[in-house]
Amino acid sequence: MPKQIILAAHFPGVNNTTVWSDPRAGSQIDFDSFVYLAKTAERGLFDFFFLAEGLRLREQRGLIHDLDVVGRPDTLTVLTALAAVTTRLGLAGTLNATWHEPYELARQLATLDHLSNGRAAWNVVTSPGAFFGENFRRGGFLDHADRYVRAAEFIQTARALWDTDGGDFAITNSQFDIKGRFGVPRSPQGHPVILQAGDSDSGRELAAQHSDAIFSRHHRIDDARLFYRDIKDRLARYGRAESDLKIIPGVSYVLGDSDADAQEKAHYIRRQQVSPQTAILLLEQLWNTDLSGYDAEGPLPEIDPVLDEDDTIIKGRAGMYPDRLKTADEWRARAEAKSLSIRDLIIEVTGRQNFIGTADRVAEQLDEYVQTDACDGFILVSHLTPAGLDDFVDQVVPLLQERGVFRTEYSGGTLRDNLGLKGR
Repeated sequence: MPKQIILAAHFPGVNNTTVWSDPRAGSQIDFDSFVYLAKTAERGLFDFFFLAEGLRLREQRGLIHDLDVVGRPDTLTVLTALAAVTTRLGLAGTLNATWHEPYELARQLATLDHLSNGRAAWNVVTSPGAFFGENFRRGGFLDHADRYVRAAEFIQTARALWDTDGGDFAITNSQFDIKGRFGVPRSPQGHPVILQAGDSDSGRELAAQHSDAIFSRHHRIDDARLFYRDIKDRLARYGRAESDLKIIPGVSYVLGDSDADAQEKAHYIRRQQVSPQTAILLLEQLWNTDLSGYDAEGPLPEIDPVLDEDDTIIKGRAGMYPDRLKTADEWRARAEAKSLSIRDLIIEVTGRQNFIGTADRVAEQLDEYVQTDACDGFILVSHLTPAGLDDFVDQVVPLLQERGVFRTEYSGGTLRDNLGLKGR
């Protein structure tokens, strides 16, 4: 039997990729937009709706970053409301383990799991610095290694609370010392599904030990296969089978009447996503200095990046460039070899259009990834919110069903059942 493909719908948070000039682009804060995408995903028999999030709007040059969404409502409130207008679709929220507390968050997720009849999922993330902590009473930040220690013990503590089945608890570890009565009975899944997105060695180890699924950034097939094998090989030392952890990269797609038509659309979309202003903003994040005086259609700066990591031009984004000088040299070499402007280069190095072609071609590629162990499924990141999933559901899903690699109806009673995960 072929492997069954997992599909999820991504609703953007801080990492917005919407083409706002498209007349179909809608609000990213109105509840109707969340409902539209969730209902489309459920019509397509998707496994879950994935709600991205950020604890604070990013800032660049002291201003709110152009690509962030102001006015975004609270994640758990949105997912709870969506539970009332969907029936089988999983509901996954991005919630931070650095700043939340286990009792509070475990109670909220267990409540969501009850209200949705077993459809709750938690995407566990950690915070990279003090910029986020200013919103919270503790302030400050945790070192990289400590963030993962806290995340691991947070998950363990939450699971211990869920296992009390509404009973007494006393939990002590290096991060938490809590005692009381949980008060919420065991939910339909036992434990809500745990997702995680860390890619460092610590992040991979955390996922292998505790997660049910990984939101992976590895979307090129060779890299994806290496990542897949690395993660699956770590599971045995924790007494877990390969099927206990699903690997689900975030990917985008562009459909066309022909492959050439799809490529033309993809080129247009990328140039809309990366305006001249956006190109300069993104280049500044590597150069770590104000480049507003540069022409986006001109060459890269001759000056080198500023290396002061304690004072970065972008606030609220995890460090993307561990070696700024090396990355700048690589970008210069690529730009020179291909005669690329700043904008053309940024389009190329930040591209996320992974599957481009006719519906047949995209269905074939998706199936190849899953059947050759590059991943277990996909979180679809559209260039339009909330209508960007429509053509995929109408055109690609039927072809996956014909191939026998995607469901024709929901069969499981909970999200954990539909993902093929063991009960907790």
